[in-house]
Amino acid sequence: MIVTLLAGCSGQPIQRRDGSSSVRSFSMKELVKGDIDTVVEIHQQEIIGILRTLTLKFYRRNPNEWRKSGFASADAATAALFKPLQHWQLAQQKNLPWETVLLEPWRADFTGDRVKALMDGLLVMHMAAYNHQTEFYLLTEVDAQKLYNAARNTEAVAWKLSNARNLRGEFILLSNSMDAGGVANLSFEREFGKLIGIQDTLARIIEDKSNRAIRFGVVNVASMVFLPI
Repeated sequence: MIVTLLAGCSGQPIQRRDGSSSVRSFSMKELVKGDIDTVVEIHQQEIIGILRTLTLKFYRRNPNEWRKSGFASADAATAALFKPLQHWQLAQQKNLPWETVLLEPWRADFTGDRVKALMDGLLVMHMAAYNHQTEFYLLTEVDAQKLYNAARNTEAVAWKLSNARNLRGEFILLSNSMDAGGVANLSFEREFGKLIGIQDTLARIIEDKSNRAIRFGVVNVASMVFLPI
């Protein structure tokens, strides 16, 4: 009787806050996945979700940027940026030099879509930290050092975002704000914090599993020379 009850309870799907369900359809691929592979995939999906959220928020705060790219709305511009993920291994976007692309939004002479440049760079960098894999199996390797470095690079980008101004003293890209009552809206900062925290957590998990110690480092925000991935 107890066994039956436990089995019934364990079979109940979890309804997540975003409306999705924990129920996963079984496929033959599951037979060549370990628990750590599922953990990596969940973390990667969270990273992509946060990057998508940030992209839409940036476009809504900086509408001139999506207009530069010829889109009809912030939503359309966001959807276009993430569409290549459907076939990432074949996508040209995957080969972007993210280290260079992440420097473009802050250049005074840059006339393109600054949000696209910023989020293209972050997306490609974070995907590179997962060796550009979108599915993970028993023989798929994930490098804790790359995940750690991606987190430190993201910290540098967040710092740059909060400090980079144009010649008129205005922020190059608008993000966090303050309302008329002096209450700060730090939603961008929170999303960047999630990115960093997720990559750091997964880096620790992989480090523990692989017994390969992470070499600690920081990005010089003055020069914006990123850690390698």
